Amino acid sequence: MDSYDDRGVDEDASEPPRAPADTEPVRREGAEVVRQAGSEAVRQAGSEPVRQAGPAAGIGALSLPYQVVAAVALAVLGVFACVHLAMVFLHVAPSNTLTKQHGEAVDDWIYPEFEQNWKLFAPNPLQQNIAVQVRAQLAGKDGSRRTTGWIDLTAEDTEQIRGSLLPSHTEQNELRRAWDFYLNSHTDDHRPNGLRGELSASYLRRIVMLRLDGRALGGTVQRIQVRSVTTPVPSPAWSGEKTDTQPVFRSYPWWRITDADRPAAAAGAEAGGLAPNRMEAGR
Repeated sequence: MDSYDDRGVDEDASEPPRAPADTEPVRREGAEVVRQAGSEAVRQAGSEPVRQAGPAAGIGALSLPYQVVAAVALAVLGVFACVHLAMVFLHVAPSNTLTKQHGEAVDDWIYPEFEQNWKLFAPNPLQQNIAVQVRAQLAGKDGSRRTTGWIDLTAEDTEQIRGSLLPSHTEQNELRRAWDFYLNSHTDDHRPNGLRGELSASYLRRIVMLRLDGRALGGTVQRIQVRSVTTPVPSPAWSGEKTDTQPVFRSYPWWRITDADRPAAAAGAEAGGLAPNRMEAGR
């Protein structure tokens, strides 16, 4: 006798179970709702105007008159930058036809504010501090004669520069360049080494007299004497190099002061173009 399962066999067991018939309308209604919602969204998106990008930036955001003004200003700045670069190039370039023909125009543009030099990048950068000092021989109203102590003109310039955000170009360079001009125009025994020797001495005397003019010295300046104080810059703490930082003094001969050296005459000379940068430009 064949055995059998008393639980019976489901003839339709291989077919998946079917959902109850009453769920079919719900599915169709849900799909219809989704289609209607999608169509509504598409219609709303099509009816909305296309949104433009954000507001214009830069010059385009300005009105036409301001755009013209801004464009002109940018053009002027561009021309100025090109001219300045060309002038600086001609100033530092070797002597050529343009600098020979238009050297004065180049110097007028460069000096004094855009002066160029290579001392900072030289193979042997400056390693000394040089101060220029002066003393004067005075004539009193009673005919007496006396000599002042040494006045440190370089220290006064340094004091004016220290802490100043916009130091004067005159305070920084007038005395220093005049001193360099004098040294380069004289031999070690204080003799002029060319036609510019006397010119450099006259210019230095006038600068010194301008500095002494505002002082209550107690008499009229008859003669002046200048000297240099050279102090080597000490080596950094991390360096093993030893540097002698003792100052070295070098005095120069006395100069007799004439009316041409006094401030009124010096002001007239500057108005006539006698300036250190102008003189040095011709070297």
